[in-house]
Amino acid sequence: MIIYRYILKNHFFPFVFSVFTLIAVFLLQFLMKFADKLVGKGLSLWVIFKLISFNLAWMVVLVVPMAVLVATLMAFGGMTQNNEIAILKSSGVSLYKIMIAPLLGGIMVALLLIHFNNSVYPDANHAARILLQDISKKKPTLSLVPGVFSQEVSRYSILVRDLNPNSNELKNVTIYDNSEPLKLNIVTAESGKIYFSKDQKKLIMDLTNGEIHESDINNKHIYRKLLFEKHKIAMDAEQFSFQQSSFGGVRGDRELSAQDMLVIVDSLKLIKERYDEELSTKFALYFGADTLAPPFQSEEIRKTNKYILLRAGERLNTAQSAINTTINRVQTNAKSINRYWVEIHKKYSIPVACIIFVLIGAPLGTMTRKGGFGVAAGVSLIFFLVYWAFLIGGEKLADRGLLSPFWGMWSANILLGILGIYFLIKSAKERVTIDFSYLQKFLPKKMRIGSAEDENT
Repeated sequence: MIIYRYILKNHFFPFVFSVFTLIAVFLLQFLMKFADKLVGKGLSLWVIFKLISFNLAWMVVLVVPMAVLVATLMAFGGMTQNNEIAILKSSGVSLYKIMIAPLLGGIMVALLLIHFNNSVYPDANHAARILLQDISKKKPTLSLVPGVFSQEVSRYSILVRDLNPNSNELKNVTIYDNSEPLKLNIVTAESGKIYFSKDQKKLIMDLTNGEIHESDINNKHIYRKLLFEKHKIAMDAEQFSFQQSSFGGVRGDRELSAQDMLVIVDSLKLIKERYDEELSTKFALYFGADTLAPPFQSEEIRKTNKYILLRAGERLNTAQSAINTTINRVQTNAKSINRYWVEIHKKYSIPVACIIFVLIGAPLGTMTRKGGFGVAAGVSLIFFLVYWAFLIGGEKLADRGLLSPFWGMWSANILLGILGIYFLIKSAKERVTIDFSYLQKFLPKKMRIGSAEDENT
């Protein structure tokens, strides 16, 4: 037990370090991607914090298997470099026994990640999508440029010839009110202030010493001019305020748990059976229709049969269109079923990758004899690329119906699992060392390790 606790301890800190490092990388990529949608909209820090928190869910799903591989490589690489693996083997502890604790840890992490995928991940994805939609509806804060008409407020055109951005004081203001299509309303003022109401739903123009000019488009003889010392205009400003929607509505496949998607798949299968029966009936009617008239008929009968044939041809065209429509429904239904099955398998295949990466990382760690983060990250990158290439490619092929969802989502695990078992058997039977020194030939001579010693000798 002491040995197992020691091995798990060697895994724990590299695992935590890898999780935070990789999440930081994904988070930086996320902020760079969505920066243009967040900057300049006057969003509070709390809203941005919630958006980042909701999106951390999909980052955790991707990061945890990567962190398991990096931690396994670092732990076994460090133990091999310190000759601890050799000491354990000489004491009669085989590599298979050494791997019991990491495998149990990988299984535990996989089970927790499966629970996370079905409980936290769907709700977080749903909340993130709704929040992003609400943010996209919010327009940037109103910006007034001196001497330029602003039409950011719906049904109003605002011209300010001078303004103080610190105090929001305006000078020589002209406002065209287009809220009533049949009336022309122009407001001018010597000075004023602009500010939002407390609920952020109204934009208030507090004007001083001005005139209101009104005229009727239908009756040009009517004209009204009003002088005022104080006048307030309340304009609709909901497009500048952030209104967060409540949860609900239709959820996508990545916003549902595996159990919920299984219920939907069962319903889609029942619909598919109904479509198949409908298609069979229409095919029977289409190919079983007797539209040929017998030869050697009288003129009257021939005319009658011609009319009948014409009507039968129209019915056949209608039946053919109905068959094509049903075929399209069947194809759309099949694609929906495949898409849901892909997500169901993905919720389990990605967590199982934690176990697969332990099988790969342990023997590779003993072969590389290096426990640094750089070596572990470099070796892990190769397997990450292979795994995600298979996963993404399998998902695309399965969505298009070119590959079954099972093989699309599990082929990477099966391939890397076989490779990991091969490495494990190879490393347990004999001592194999992987040397990366040949990579130094691709570096400049001054950067090569040991170049100074070669020059001195």
